[in-house]
Amino acid sequence: MPKGLKRALGAMLAAVALYSLLGFLILPGVALRIANQQLASYATVPAHLQRIELNPFSLELTLWGLQIGEPGKEQVGFERLYANLQINSLWSGALHLDSVELDKARTELLFAKDGSLNLTQLFKLPPSEPKPQEPAGDPFPLRIGSIKLSEGYLHFQDLRPSEPIEFLYDSMNLELKNLSTLPEDSTEMTLVANGPAGGRIDWAGNFSLVPIASEGTLKVTDGKMKAFWPYVRDAVPLVLEEGVVSLDTHYKLNLSKETELLLDNTSVSIAPFAIKAPDGRPLARLARLDVSETSIDLAKQLVTVGKIRSEKLETWAAVESDGQLDWQKLFASQPAKPTAKEKAEPAAAEPDAKEKAAAEAPSKPWQVLLKDVQLRNYQVHLADRSQKQPVALEVGPLNLDLQNFDSLNQSPFTLKLDTGVGKQGKLQAAGEVNLAPVTARLKVNTQDIDLRVAQAYISPYIRLELRSGMLGSDLNVDLKSTEPLAFSIDGKAQVNQLHTLDTIKDRDFVKWQQLNLDDLSYRHGDVLSIGKVTLKQPYARFMINEDRTTNVDDLLIPQPATAQSKVPAKTQASADKPLGIRIGEIDINDGSANFADFSLTPNFATAIQQLNGQIGTIDNRQPKPAKVDIKGKVDRYAPVTIKGSLNPFDPMAALDIATSFKRVELTTLTPYSGKFAGFRIRKGRLNIDLHYVITQGKLKAENKVVVEQLQLGEKVDSPDAVDLPIRLAVALLKDTDGKISIELPVTGDLNDPQFSVMPIVWQTLRNLVLRAAQAPFKFIGGLVSGGDSQDLGNVAFAAGSSDLGPDAQSALDKLATALKERPALRLEIEGTSAQSSDGPLIAQQRLEREYQSTYYKILQRRGDKVPAQASELKVPDGDKPAMLEGIYRTRMKKQPPAEWEQLDREQRTTQLRDAVLKSWGESALLLRQLGQARASSIKDYLVDKGQLADDRVYFVDASLGQAEADGRVISPLHLDAE
Repeated sequence: MPKGLKRALGAMLAAVALYSLLGFLILPGVALRIANQQLASYATVPAHLQRIELNPFSLELTLWGLQIGEPGKEQVGFERLYANLQINSLWSGALHLDSVELDKARTELLFAKDGSLNLTQLFKLPPSEPKPQEPAGDPFPLRIGSIKLSEGYLHFQDLRPSEPIEFLYDSMNLELKNLSTLPEDSTEMTLVANGPAGGRIDWAGNFSLVPIASEGTLKVTDGKMKAFWPYVRDAVPLVLEEGVVSLDTHYKLNLSKETELLLDNTSVSIAPFAIKAPDGRPLARLARLDVSETSIDLAKQLVTVGKIRSEKLETWAAVESDGQLDWQKLFASQPAKPTAKEKAEPAAAEPDAKEKAAAEAPSKPWQVLLKDVQLRNYQVHLADRSQKQPVALEVGPLNLDLQNFDSLNQSPFTLKLDTGVGKQGKLQAAGEVNLAPVTARLKVNTQDIDLRVAQAYISPYIRLELRSGMLGSDLNVDLKSTEPLAFSIDGKAQVNQLHTLDTIKDRDFVKWQQLNLDDLSYRHGDVLSIGKVTLKQPYARFMINEDRTTNVDDLLIPQPATAQSKVPAKTQASADKPLGIRIGEIDINDGSANFADFSLTPNFATAIQQLNGQIGTIDNRQPKPAKVDIKGKVDRYAPVTIKGSLNPFDPMAALDIATSFKRVELTTLTPYSGKFAGFRIRKGRLNIDLHYVITQGKLKAENKVVVEQLQLGEKVDSPDAVDLPIRLAVALLKDTDGKISIELPVTGDLNDPQFSVMPIVWQTLRNLVLRAAQAPFKFIGGLVSGGDSQDLGNVAFAAGSSDLGPDAQSALDKLATALKERPALRLEIEGTSAQSSDGPLIAQQRLEREYQSTYYKILQRRGDKVPAQASELKVPDGDKPAMLEGIYRTRMKKQPPAEWEQLDREQRTTQLRDAVLKSWGESALLLRQLGQARASSIKDYLVDKGQLADDRVYFVDASLGQAEADGRVISPLHLDAE
């Protein structure tokens, strides 16, 4: 071997040995020394690296045993860090590592109460010199073939919330393949994290750093919600009892242009879940909630939920004594807390105009789509503590189905609800709902809803106990709007087993076995229509107390005056248009009633049973009375029939009722005979046919009374008894069969039938006389208009006219007919005029006649051909100003004022005309003549058209009156007797 080759080989071996010595021993030792010196210099806690290994031939670097922190309380560290550098880094233009391995890395991530992070306090670094801001450049070129994290350890603690947050992952395994900062390179990633408390995390996918993008799957299994719940609790005061959540989703993230995040095929499960209030009362408890087939698109701001399945939610809600919902008060009690950043930063500077405009610009709303929602076996515990008697209502098991919900209301969603209400009630609702505007079309069905829940709400107003009552319905609800509220309800309803108790006397008040409302139709604020009302076994009790009050008066609880002032303005305004109420038919089956009068001595009481019959159409917007046909029995044996018509909404306007009682035992009426006749009744039966007619609040009774085998008993002292020989009268009235037949009214008022003899006769006569005396023309008007008491005492004329209009002629026709039927009556006519209404027109008419008269004379003097009357002439407008000068001097008896000489012709003519019109408009003579002409028109019409004798019609001196609001003038008429 040549010496040169030997020297070269020896030099090479020496170089390799030196390289090995430097690489294996010297450089690791120097690096370890420098590293530990730097750690000691800048670390604020004990820090140490155990050793460094370097293979200079394979370019493998291994760091062992890094520990930063107190012994046993290390905050950052690892057991081994391995990296393998590839030689092609020298010519590839990028730092290339074949693999990086990190074993048993340990991290303590701790936030103190003041918000400081422990990791930021581990090192005390020298301040860096400020550098001029440079545009962002390309990232450092780096390629790593594989990164593996094995059995990593992460401990997180946050003392900032009101309750510390702490969780631990002691087994974290991460693997990255082909990590690169070069454009368009993609990295595959796998992460599996486990902790002793559960909440496993599985993350697999790929990502790139240039641009930042990622796609993969994320799965969280059995995550404990208590780990992060203090963050929630500081925002809302809800205490978590238990909660486990699982998440599985596929995602896409891209930050190349803007933040684009898409979660698809996402599923979330929560089971179980329970929260309570800070005071310990339960709020909600959920067995399971599953959300699947879900996607979230951040760019489109779209959330699409394919399925929601939930089981057994139990929740509690209550209205407190102050009227507020407990949930509402719970959230309102939580004050807003400033963040650590808000505490540290000074007040921000006033934003500029662009920032304000950006802040005020409306942001695009998120759209949430719910495809299919199913809630099963929910239970809601409702309570109302605002009432004197607390109310509790159980709702459930509640099942809800919802499809195609769109938060932007691009289409309505379908809803189906099925729930129990109370102990045995049921509620079902199904249909379509829209939120903007709020509309809904629902079919609602209820069964056996216990009405006793309303007891607490009626108790403050009436002393009545609702013993039982079940509501059922089958309704179609159409909600058209909420602002203003507009909806309609159609269908049918029924109330079964209603039973109310008078809590004062502890006796039944009103009850029935069944009430059916068929063909029900309600239009909010407009009309309530019921095709048919059916009552089965209805019962009512009515009593008159000793002081003449009734049991109904006793039950009502007086309300403070301030309660009326609290009626909302909208409610008061709605009274301008009363609700239209229409009931097509009322059927009564096997009804009964009790009546008692304790104002009498002895007390009077009777019972009516076996009531059956019908009441016809009732409509408060049409005054047509309803037909009545009811049959029953008094005290089981005496038949009673009620037929006729009435308007229950205004019974004083029109009522026509015929009632027949057969074989009523007269001993029942002893209290009335004692009070008004002064004798008890020993024996007898009564047959009564009562016919009550009310027109405009006036009673007309055509009644027949037949008394069989009447025998009076002992005398009774009564201050109301008539001073008549009753025994003699009874003896005289009886016929050979022992009957007394009398045609006369029966004592009673319109609200409470009471039986007597003469008082109602005199009262009826007095009412009739008063009615005729106070309104005679209405009285005689009723004679010719079928009961319609039209006021015929006034005749209206148009302003400035004495001609009779069609309405006036029609009224005078009726008046003439009525007067013919009352030959003892005389008519007096008072012609009337009104200066404010008639004056201007009279003056205008008089001026026009003066023009015609003056022009007529001018034509005669000129020898022109003229008509028979000046009123037939048409005066040229151009000649009128010259005529007006003479008319003014003649009428006013003076020359025009001197200052009018300065006016032009048109102004002067206007002044002359106004002065003449004012003079005639205030003429008492002309107004009186008009009043007399009107009186003559009335008399001429009555005599010529009405064929009324002229000697029955008199003139009263004409008078000056006031015009009506529409300008008409009324001429009053008066009646007198011959």
